[in-house]
Amino acid sequence: MEDGLDVVARDTGFSGVVRVDRDGQVFAKAYGLAHRGYGIANTVDTRFAIASGCKGFTALTVVSLMEQGLLTLSTTAREVLGEDLPLIDAAVTVEHLLAHRSGIGDYFDEDVVTDLSAYVLPVPVQCLLDIEQYLPVLDGYPQKFPPGERFSYCNSGFVVLALIAERVSGVPFHDLVRQRVCEPAGLVDTDFLRSDSLGERTAVGYLQVDGEWRTNVFHLPIRGGGDGGIYTTAADVTALWRALFAGRIVSPDRVAEMVRPRSDVPAESMRYGLGFWLHETGGAVILIGGDAGVSFKSVHVPESGTTHTVIANTSEGAWPLVRFLGV
Repeated sequence: MEDGLDVVARDTGFSGVVRVDRDGQVFAKAYGLAHRGYGIANTVDTRFAIASGCKGFTALTVVSLMEQGLLTLSTTAREVLGEDLPLIDAAVTVEHLLAHRSGIGDYFDEDVVTDLSAYVLPVPVQCLLDIEQYLPVLDGYPQKFPPGERFSYCNSGFVVLALIAERVSGVPFHDLVRQRVCEPAGLVDTDFLRSDSLGERTAVGYLQVDGEWRTNVFHLPIRGGGDGGIYTTAADVTALWRALFAGRIVSPDRVAEMVRPRSDVPAESMRYGLGFWLHETGGAVILIGGDAGVSFKSVHVPESGTTHTVIANTSEGAWPLVRFLGV
C-alpha cells in the first residue's frame, strides 16, 4: 500500500497525512509542506483544518445538550432564536437541522458556490470570530421548502445549531465543543484556531489563484463555526471515532440514533444521519470536508474498528488518495 500511496502522492503533489487503523495496526505517513514560504514539512502530528468534518463535532455537542435535558430533537429553532432570523420557518426543529432537512436558506449554498478560489463571504472574514457575529450573514435567505420535505445540504443549518447550543447552555460554542466533545474523547490537538494565529505544528491551507499558491486566510472565517473550521490531527480523528462508539461522548443509544439513516443521497452515493454521512448500503460512518485550502475524509467501520483518514491542506489534494484507498 505504501508504495502505491507514494506514487499517487508524488504524481498529484499531495500535501497532507494519510492514516489507516486496521486490526490493531497503524499506518501513518505525511507528505508535502505545512508552510510553503518557510519550507516546513507536514508531519503525522500536524494539525489541519477539516472544513465540514466539523459538523460531526457540532452534532455531538447538540446531542450532549439533549442528554442534559436542555434540548430535544423536537425543540424548534424559533423557541431559542426568538425574533432573530425571522425567515426560518416556525416548524423547523433541531432534528431537521441536524439531518439537513430543514429547508432553510443557506448563506453558503454549495449547489451555487462551486469555485473554491472565489472570495464568497459577504462580510470581511475578521468579522466572523464568534457565533453571534454570524447573525447578519445568516439573515435574509428565504425558506426553500417546508421543513422535513427532503434532504438539502445546508451550512447555515449547522451555524444555527451552534447558535442554539450556545444560547441554551450559556457557554460560548467553541468552549462547548472543547468541553463536551474534545475533552471526553481525549482530543489533545483539536480546537478552533484563528487563521491569523495558527500556532506551531499547524498546516496553512493553500489554493491556486491566478496560477500561484496562496493561503486561504482571506477565503474563510477567521475562526470556524458550527458548519466548519475546527483543526485536528489524523490521530485525533481516530480517537474521536473510538470515543464515539465507546459511548464516551454521548450514550450508545444516542450514537445509534445519530447514525440511523434519515435520508438517501444518491447524488453523493451515500446516506445521511444526524451530523454524519453514512455508507450507501454498509455500516461505515463518514466525515467529509472540503473548502478553500482544505480537503478531508475519514471513514470508520464500527464493526471492525477500521478507520481510513486522508487530510490535506489544499482544496482538492485529498481526493486522489481517497480514491486510491477505495474509501
